Amino acid sequence: MKAVILAGGTGKRFWPLSRASRPKQFLSLEGERSLLQQTADRLLSWLEPRSLWVATTADLAAGVAEQLPMIPPDQILAEPEGRNTAPAIGWSVVSLPAEERDEVVGIFPADHRVADVSEFTRTVRVASELAASERRVMTLGVVPRWAETGYGYLELGEVLDAATGLRRVVRFTEKPEPERAEQFVASGDYYWNPGIFLFPGSTMLAHLERFEPEIAAGLKEIERHPERLSEIYPRLPAISIDYGVMEKLDDLATLPLDCGWSDLGSWAALAEVLPADGDDNARWGDVLALDARRNVLMADEGTVAVLGIDDLVVVRTSDAVLVVPKERSQQVRKIVSRLEETKRDELL
Repeated sequence: MKAVILAGGTGKRFWPLSRASRPKQFLSLEGERSLLQQTADRLLSWLEPRSLWVATTADLAAGVAEQLPMIPPDQILAEPEGRNTAPAIGWSVVSLPAEERDEVVGIFPADHRVADVSEFTRTVRVASELAASERRVMTLGVVPRWAETGYGYLELGEVLDAATGLRRVVRFTEKPEPERAEQFVASGDYYWNPGIFLFPGSTMLAHLERFEPEIAAGLKEIERHPERLSEIYPRLPAISIDYGVMEKLDDLATLPLDCGWSDLGSWAALAEVLPADGDDNARWGDVLALDARRNVLMADEGTVAVLGIDDLVVVRTSDAVLVVPKERSQQVRKIVSRLEETKRDELL
C-alpha cells in the first residue's frame, strides 16, 4: 500500500496555540510527538518511508520536511495553493510512478488522534486487502462513542461481509443537530466519517475522470508539464473528495474502526486527551484551578490560574489569551476571521 498524509490544514480552531506557520498538525497536544509525527509513526510501523507521501502546501512544506526527515524530499508534495482534498488526492496519485498506480493508496488526515494503534493498523490493513482484491473504494467508519454534532456521519446499508463487518455506505450526512445525532447513534446504522479512504490509485483517477473531468484534465496537464504546476494547479476546482467523488459512488463500502479515534476538532475535544484533576479539569502546562470544574486549561507560557468557573476553555500563549465556553469552542475560527479582517497579522 502507498499512504498519503493530507497535511495542508490550517487548524484555526486551535488558535491561539496554532498559527499560520504552526497549524494544528504541527502541535504536540499529547506527548512529545506532533499530530503529524504520530500519524506518520502509525503508518511507518508497517510501511517503508518510500511508501509514504505527504500532501501539504508550499508554505508548510519546510515544516513537514523538518518534522518528517525520514520521508524522501520528492515525496513531500507542496501545493502552490490549497484547492481542497479532491485535487490534493488526485495530484498525489498522479505523482506516483505510473507502474505503481494500480496499487492501493490510503488517504490519512495529518491531525487526528488514535488511542489504540494496533486496532487502527489491523483495520487499515484489512481495508487495504479488500480494496486490492475487489478493486473498490473503501472508507473507514468510526464507531460512535456519543452523539457528536461536530462530525459528519456515514449512513450504513446492507452487510456485505459479516466476518469483517463490511457494509455498504448509503449516504453521507453533514454535521447533524443534537436530536438527529442522538437518533443516528441509537439506530446503530451510522458511523462517524473520519475522512480515511483506501482505493486502487487507477480506480480513483477513473472516478475523477467521470465525476470531476475538469480536475482530471488539469492533472493530466500537470503530468505532461510538471514545470507548469504553479500555473495549472490553482485553476483546479476547489472541492472536497467527499462531494466530488465519494457521495456519487453507488458501491462505496466501509469497515468499522473502533480505536479511540478523535479528529481533535476543538479545544473541548482535548478533555478526552489531556490528564485531568479530581474536578475533571483537563490541564496542560502550569495550571492552578480552585473551585473550578470541567474546564480545559492550557498554559503554553506562564501560568493559568482560575477560580470559581465551570465548563470553560482558557488558553494562554506568549501573546494571546483565549477564554470561551466549551460548547462554543468549535467557533474559535470566528476570532481568527475577525483578526484577518482587521489585519492583525501578528496574531495569525
